[in-house]
Amino acid sequence: MSLVVAAIGYIAAVLTTAAYVPQVVHVFRRRSADDISTAMYIAMTCGVGCWFVYGILLGQMPIILANGTVFVLAGTVLYAKARFRRA
Repeated sequence: MSLVVAAIGYIAAVLTTAAYVPQVVHVFRRRSADDISTAMYIAMTCGVGCWFVYGILLGQMPIILANGTVFVLAGTVLYAKARFRRA
């Protein structure tokens, strides 16, 4: 794999992963996830879990790192959704 191709993969991994951080921070600061779509986050968490496994099977570190991290971040939002649910 060329250096340029690898760099693009890592840049994409950083940008798409970083996009989830503000959502996680927002949910925990507000201590509410009422405005978060549960179905979307379940689908996203399952999807990035599959991408993570795919990356492992291919041995592609950008795919592994990005999707492993997003899996944790999206799972954290789902956890917060359940934990901060209003009575």
